[in-house]
Amino acid sequence: MLLGFASCSKTTNQNKEEWKALFNGKDLEGWDIKIAGYPLNENYKNTFIVQDSMIRVNYMEYDTFTTQYGHMYYQKPYSHYKLRMQYRFTGEQVPGGASWNVRNSGVMMHSQSAQSLGLEQDFPISLEMQFLGGLGSGDRSTGNLCTPGTIVDINGVLTEAHCISSSSKTYHGDQWVTAEAIMLGDSIAHFLIEGDTVLTFTNPKIGGGYIGKSRSFKEGKVAGEAEWLKKNNSLLGTGYIALQAESHPIDFKNIELLELKGCMNPKAKNYKSYYVVSDPESCQME
Repeated sequence: MLLGFASCSKTTNQNKEEWKALFNGKDLEGWDIKIAGYPLNENYKNTFIVQDSMIRVNYMEYDTFTTQYGHMYYQKPYSHYKLRMQYRFTGEQVPGGASWNVRNSGVMMHSQSAQSLGLEQDFPISLEMQFLGGLGSGDRSTGNLCTPGTIVDINGVLTEAHCISSSSKTYHGDQWVTAEAIMLGDSIAHFLIEGDTVLTFTNPKIGGGYIGKSRSFKEGKVAGEAEWLKKNNSLLGTGYIALQAESHPIDFKNIELLELKGCMNPKAKNYKSYYVVSDPESCQME
């Protein structure tokens, strides 16, 4: 009986998902801030703050918004993982923000690092899960895909549109919305809103211009333009996670990640049955 119990316990542990909190609920430890026009980790006018166990994109100290597009980057890159969080839009857009940025934000994945951005670069080269809030009437999907410096396949066909709409419903008001992304390296990705898969894409690559072919990396003030151009059409399977600030206040909470890359040796004590990519060096043998 004891042997049976031990075996059952081990199997249960191997199957139990170990989600990691990326935000500790107290401060911005583990994150880098980069706001266009300002040096790395200068949190201009306290754009990113922590309050009531939330990360808040805050414009209380702004008189007007011009090009202060900001992102806050988790300091560790990932390739195969599930990411989930809750977000809500609040209040009014700061004066000066573009009309398309009303109730508009997102999370960037497979992103370049904060350290590699140009001083005035607006957006990192990445895959953005775009969050849009309803405007009180009409349809406005969320969990869309935007592609600064990237291109993807949709239903097996290369799609170079900068933003691709999901099939989600519209979320009006200041309600919390649960978003999840499943990122499987450079093969396939799924975006989920409130548990429903709303968008799937495959074969993410670097390319397609900075924001579509009409705007180049140079026009986007991307650092190392020549190096990025050399990577044109190369698969993009890893990178950083970054929360976005685009001129409308938004709150984020319960930001968690489940690694899908790890030890796949059943004899190791840190083996997990749900890993999809092997990382032999991470194995901790009994």
